[in-house]
Order: sequence, then C-alpha cells, then structure tokens
Amino acid sequence: MDINQLIEIVKKKISENLNIDQIEIQDKTFLHTKHLSHEKDKFHIRVHIKSKYLQNKKKLDTTKKIYKILDHEIKEYIHSIQLKIN
Repeated sequence: MDINQLIEIVKKKISENLNIDQIEIQDKTFLHTKHLSHEKDKFHIRVHIKSKYLQNKKKLDTTKKIYKILDHEIKEYIHSIQLKIN
C-alpha cells in the first residue's frame, strides 16, 4: 500500500464512523526515515479533524474510537499517528 491509498482509506473510515466537519491527513514519514525504529512499509501520519461533535467529548474517548476504527491500518501500515481534534 502506498501513502495515498492509506490516506484515502483513513479519511473514508473516519468520515463514515464519526460525526466530523472536516478531515486533513498529512504524511510525516519523511521526518522519521533515519530513526532506528523506522519500518519501510509503515507510515507516520498526522490527522487533523474538525468536529463540533468531537470537541465536546473527552480526548481519551475520541482517541480510543479512532484507534478502534483504524485498527487494521494501525497494525499493518501505520507506525505513528498524531491526532489533532478541534
């Protein structure tokens, strides 16, 4: 899987499972390529979600929901995920 496919899958899954207004996903893998723990086929992504609905939820609960939604992708393709919700 390449990063563009992963971004589309993540967008789709989050959009279908959470009440969001907007989502933006950035590939941050290039910042980590020299780290010892870097894996060639795993990506670092930053997910910025705008959602009035999620703003009123506890951050821990929202994070758990997102991790559950993306369980397969996290296990197979994502090394690191950074979440920003506002």
